[in-house]
Amino acid sequence: MAQVLEFRLPDLGEGLTEAEIVRWLVQVGDVVAVDQPVVEVETAKAMVEVPCPYGGVVTARFGEEGTELPVGSPLLTVAVGEPAEPAAESSGNVLVGYGTSAAPARRRRVRPPQPGARPADGTARKSEPAGGEAPTSVASGRASATAAPASATEAPASRALSRTRREAAPERSDGPVPVISPLVRKLARENGVDLRQLAGSGPDGLILRADVEDVVRATAARGRATGTMTVTAAPAAAAGPATSVLSPVARTAAQGPLPATAAAAPEAALYAPGAGTAVRGTTTPGTRIPLRGVRGAVADKLSRSRREIPDATCWVDADATELMRARAAMNATGGPKISLLALLARICTAALARFPELNSTVDMEAREVVRLDQVHLGFAAQTERGLVVPVVRDAHARDAESLTAEFARLTEAARAGTLTPGELTGGTFTLNNYGVFGVDGSTPIINHPEAAMLGVGRIVPKPWVHEGELAVRQVVQLSLTFDHRVCDGGTAGGFLRYVADCVEQPAVLLRTL
Repeated sequence: MAQVLEFRLPDLGEGLTEAEIVRWLVQVGDVVAVDQPVVEVETAKAMVEVPCPYGGVVTARFGEEGTELPVGSPLLTVAVGEPAEPAAESSGNVLVGYGTSAAPARRRRVRPPQPGARPADGTARKSEPAGGEAPTSVASGRASATAAPASATEAPASRALSRTRREAAPERSDGPVPVISPLVRKLARENGVDLRQLAGSGPDGLILRADVEDVVRATAARGRATGTMTVTAAPAAAAGPATSVLSPVARTAAQGPLPATAAAAPEAALYAPGAGTAVRGTTTPGTRIPLRGVRGAVADKLSRSRREIPDATCWVDADATELMRARAAMNATGGPKISLLALLARICTAALARFPELNSTVDMEAREVVRLDQVHLGFAAQTERGLVVPVVRDAHARDAESLTAEFARLTEAARAGTLTPGELTGGTFTLNNYGVFGVDGSTPIINHPEAAMLGVGRIVPKPWVHEGELAVRQVVQLSLTFDHRVCDGGTAGGFLRYVADCVEQPAVLLRTL
């Protein structure tokens, strides 16, 4: 007798809590073998194929292409030929390099109703699919992601709020609150939602993203319905309803302070999907593009860098004529060609050996600067999926040929979308060659949690005073953005000046080889 086993989205690496289904590789009814790739997903780090640890017939798939699922959500079910424990059927290699996630022994659990947790009128969402139906969204909250319209009355908003709030939660007075992912905690914190007041709709009361979003939308809708918001009319040329913006003065005068879950609701929660893009109290038409996958990860990391790192930038023009001649001479001797990026990377590692302050990170909790022994050099690579920063491990121990080969390998993998999370994390210093875009200079944002980034502009012929005479030379602009917590301008200037000296006179590197 066949046994149906459920395969869930496995742990895909450090800090990854969700993934987007890009392409299904199997259909319902297909026969799959153990460790056969069944779906291609995109995470915030890379695009990967997920192999199934069971062999049998696919009986159901959960989620359409384009659906974003959190780690641990069901992906598909497989009917195996003989009854067996899930651990025995699993190969143990769910995703090489990403960790193993065997299917749980019990796939579904019906949580008994708790007083005050959920009404019994059928308005609560179901956290698990009923019967054999495949849900369109599992634990991601997409089915309830439509916000209440501006004309919503107080009654629906009150019902939505009551569905996600407990009357009392003594069992959560101490200890952590069960939340499906750190992303949900962050969402609740940014919106001022008290997680201890929520009754999660997931198994065993697990709080999902949709539960937090319900509270935010219900709070905003209730405020609009009761007139606690000041409505700013859109310009005459703009189409669509006016945007409601919370007025703290009017709110306090009308009814006093709101509860904690409503008082901290951000402006973003007040804009209903489909109403256009809200910009400071106006509604303008536009296309909404979700910030997820690689683009979302870049947005999160750069925003965090700007919030946490007090950065400063210094720059210098350098005569790169001799460096270009040295590279031409290397490549004229035969053997693998040496790339300009590899020579610049070799210069960077030599400079970091002299100025180790810039190869460090800051631990604010311990209030310490951590200087790192190895140089794991990241470099910016533009791909069709967005900007990614692959990392060359132990760059300080590599020569120019090894660096050239590794840059080529990682660049090809980045363009193909096959980089692993391990190849995109752990960098200690970043080299950004924005000169390939035809620009001279830039003030780059530091790749958090690193302490510095070297930017290299385009190399172009310019008039330059060389040996006391005006001549046409190959000139490049170098810029260094650094974390002012790890060093002062003297150290940063010394690092940049050494890099410029090596560019102008490559023989300087011989002193450190």
